[in-house]
Amino acid sequence: MVDQTFLQGLGIIVVAAAVFALIARVARVPTIVTYIIAGLVVGPLTGILEMTYSIEVIAEVGIALLLFLVGLELSLDKIRDVGKVAVAAGIGQVVFTAAGGYGIALLLGFTVMESVFIATALTFSSTVVVVKLLDQKGELESLYGRIAVGIFLVQDLVVIVALTFLSGLGTGAEMEMGGVASGLGLAFLGMGLLLALSLLASRWLLPRPFAWAARSGETLFIWSLCWCFILVLGAEMMGLSLEIGAFLAGISLAQLPYNHELRRRVHPLMNFFIAVFFVSLGIQMELGAAMTQLGPAVVLSLFVLIGNPLIFMVIISRLGYGERTSFLTSVTVAQISEFSFIFAAMGLAAGLIDEAILSLIALVGLVTIAASSYMILHNHGLYALVRGWGILRPFRASAEEEVEEEDELRGHVIVVGMNALGREIVRRLHDRGETVMAVDTDPGKLVDLPGLTALGNVEYMSLLEEVGLPRAKLLVSALQIEDTNNLLAYRCREAGVPSSIHAFDQSVIQELRDIGVGHLMISKNDGIKRLAAKLWSSGALDRVEDEEELA
Repeated sequence: MVDQTFLQGLGIIVVAAAVFALIARVARVPTIVTYIIAGLVVGPLTGILEMTYSIEVIAEVGIALLLFLVGLELSLDKIRDVGKVAVAAGIGQVVFTAAGGYGIALLLGFTVMESVFIATALTFSSTVVVVKLLDQKGELESLYGRIAVGIFLVQDLVVIVALTFLSGLGTGAEMEMGGVASGLGLAFLGMGLLLALSLLASRWLLPRPFAWAARSGETLFIWSLCWCFILVLGAEMMGLSLEIGAFLAGISLAQLPYNHELRRRVHPLMNFFIAVFFVSLGIQMELGAAMTQLGPAVVLSLFVLIGNPLIFMVIISRLGYGERTSFLTSVTVAQISEFSFIFAAMGLAAGLIDEAILSLIALVGLVTIAASSYMILHNHGLYALVRGWGILRPFRASAEEEVEEEDELRGHVIVVGMNALGREIVRRLHDRGETVMAVDTDPGKLVDLPGLTALGNVEYMSLLEEVGLPRAKLLVSALQIEDTNNLLAYRCREAGVPSSIHAFDQSVIQELRDIGVGHLMISKNDGIKRLAAKLWSSGALDRVEDEEELA
């Protein structure tokens, strides 16, 4: 029988997370901040809920899924495209921030071990927070956005080294020199073996079975989670943390052509577990200990909010980037990461630090994530203000604006559904000189098609944004799925993009007309080639504004 106490506790956490997520949306701050506050409210402030072992397990699964999702971002092609600025800035910031944070922590009276954990917590910036905010601003593909994401990818690689190091330290009771050296050696050996296994699997073992699984989104999702937990078990067998196994599982799947679809499917599940993790983090905070750490929290927060951007400003401007790009990139790193909380929680579980240090890191996280969110949302106005004060002159960065690459995917035709009709339409469009984007959930149906292709389910808005729906000149659906066609018609109407939908049955025609579809392909008696020919003979491409039907 399911433990009623566990269900009640989980229910309280979910309700608290939902309520404070609404508050976060109104206040325009990341949900991570409000999740921690929610934990404080239902935990130390009111005493409604205390941590149980079952909830700790769920929170730990959330950490694993977070690292799995981060690993899915780390395709080797993307790392090669990052360039020297991401590597130099990422590694340079890690070194200087860690050294600065360690020195400040020692001056504030913390022990060597506590200072190590504090310095490590200050080192990493939040990939989740920054990517969400830049995406919200529509600047994720801007020059500074691409540099920032590249830097975070480099930092994520450093995270795995830090987690491996922590796994090798053991518990506080085992901190003898010989034991530590042996533990670190075994940990890095195990991590190396697991990394080699995951990369070899991505090259030789995973492509064929996952190509078959990718024909069904649900199968792909389940298989990806299966692979994730296989490596999690492998990590535990080698004495490593489950976070390392999940991260490496994500990296191995990131090398496959289905990683975008995997991210879309894993993300909602990850959001649930992450909410549980951060609420539980707030519940674990000791308010008494946190109050005693207010002074150090203020000093360390100022170091992150001001020191981190200064370090980045120096590095990026010396690499030849202009003043504006250097400043906007630097602002994105003025917070600590979700990995800082994970690292601190692992240190607490290992007995290497106490609740006071965890509470201190949580306070710094609350302050820096909240403050930097507003800095990122208003970064252009902040740049104008700081530039007017002359604060940026000592950096001697060029005032010239870098020329950003224009988005090439514009004025194209999106064709959804690579059945016989869809494939015929794609080929004819290509022969006419059109830029065409073919979309399907089955990778096998995208093989040998001319033009661009995208794998995924068009019911996800993120996929439609990825294929450039707002900038397309026409969307054509060859699907015979009524609900999906209706949704596509609605999305096209909202984006102001003309659509031509396959009306495969008389019963769907009126509803598509009501939604506002400009062209209907009615194929009851026509052959596929004749139907495809009618798409342009009727003017669907040349006169997309009219209401002519393909009857």
